[in-house]
Amino acid sequence: MLVLTKKHIINLYVWVDDALPKPSLAKAGRLSCLTNNELITILIWNTLTVKQRNLKDIYYWINLEYQSEFPHLPCYENFVKHCHRTLPLMIKVLNDLLQSTSTIRIMDSTMLQVCKLVRADSHKTALNIADFGKNHQGWHYGFKLHASINLQKQLCGLALTPASHNDAQQMPKILNKYARVAVGDGGYTASVMRKHIFEIYGTIIVSPPHFKQNKKLITPWQYTLLRIRPKIESVFDYLKEHLNLVSSFPRSVAGYLLHYVRILLGYQIMVIS
Repeated sequence: MLVLTKKHIINLYVWVDDALPKPSLAKAGRLSCLTNNELITILIWNTLTVKQRNLKDIYYWINLEYQSEFPHLPCYENFVKHCHRTLPLMIKVLNDLLQSTSTIRIMDSTMLQVCKLVRADSHKTALNIADFGKNHQGWHYGFKLHASINLQKQLCGLALTPASHNDAQQMPKILNKYARVAVGDGGYTASVMRKHIFEIYGTIIVSPPHFKQNKKLITPWQYTLLRIRPKIESVFDYLKEHLNLVSSFPRSVAGYLLHYVRILLGYQIMVIS
C-alpha cells in the first residue's frame, strides 16, 4: 500500500476534481471560502491519514496542519454547513466507486450503535429512525450497515437501515444483475428471498445450512466460497476499529449519514487505489 505523505493531498484534490460533476452555471450569492472539491478532499484526506472522529477535530486539524494549502477557511459553523451541503456529491462519488459489476460477492451486515444501550431510552438525535436490533453479540440501538464486497475486499453494494431490519430483506439493494454468486451467513437462508433474488437477478445465494437441517449436500466450490466469507468481517472490523465508523458525536441524522459516507468513501478509495 502507498505510504501517504503531505504532498499527496494535491493528487487527491486532482482526483476529486475529476470525479465531481462540473457545475453548469455559477450560483448567485456569496461564494464559499472553500470549494466543494477542496472540502471533500479535506474530509477524505482526514479519513485516510489522521482518522479523526468528528468535524470539530477535522476543522482544527486542517487549520493547524494545512493552513498554507487552505488559507481561507470559514468559521466552524459555516464549515459544518458546507459539509452537509456536499453530502449529495459525496454519495454520488461513493456510488460511482462501488464495484457493481463484480460477479462473486460476499455479503453481511454490522451494527452501528448511536449510543450505549443504557442510554437508548433518552437518546433523541436519531429518535424514530434508529431502532433496537440483536445479533450474536447481544442487543444494540442504532443503525445497521448492509454491504456486499468482492474478493478484493472492495465495496460492491451498500444499504443503511435501522438496526431492527432483517438481513435477507436487503439483498435486492446490495446485489444486482451482475452478481452471479453471493455468499452470506445464516441470516441469508430465507428460501423465499433466495428464490426472488434468483428470479430478478439470476444470482445464486450460498449460505450455511440451517441449524435444524441434519443433512445437506454441498459442492466443493460452495465449500470454498463459505471458507472465504470472513473477508467481509475483516472489512467491518477495519471500518469500525481503525476508521471509527461507529460514532455518537453527530448531532443530527444528516450528521450520522455524513459521518458514515465519508468513512466509507475513504475506505473505498484506499482499497481500489
